[in-house]
Amino acid sequence: MRNFFALLAGLVFGLGLILSGMTDPAKVLGFLDVAGAWDPSLALVMGGAIAVAAPLFAWLRRRTHSLLGTPLQWPTRTVVDRRLVLGSLAFGAGWGLAGFCPGPALVSAASGHREAWLFVAAMVAGMALFTWIEQRPKRKNHTGDLT
Repeated sequence: MRNFFALLAGLVFGLGLILSGMTDPAKVLGFLDVAGAWDPSLALVMGGAIAVAAPLFAWLRRRTHSLLGTPLQWPTRTVVDRRLVLGSLAFGAGWGLAGFCPGPALVSAASGHREAWLFVAAMVAGMALFTWIEQRPKRKNHTGDLT
């Protein structure tokens, strides 16, 4: 049953991306072009999503399990560290250069958009590179610290 609701949530998310035009990289790049022909529609989509999600998150914060009985897993880290900042910069640079972020890129790729397939391939390669780097054995440097 959980897989069914996960699929349903993904379909609703994808449909929302399509209906709002967020699978079109030109629309996203228009939002990021604040000095040119700025398109504020992405801000309206984000605002609408926040308006829907905020009360639900407030309600869920008072619960320990989802409606399907699975434990709710909230983030535990609260520190802004180098990895978070660098990851955010990489995400933002990719979004600004390509006009895609992961969700809309997958929806666009599923609809046959060639540039989205290129983005998804680069995204998967980046995830594989990250996994490879993270799984490498840690070595001690000349000061005795792990690197």
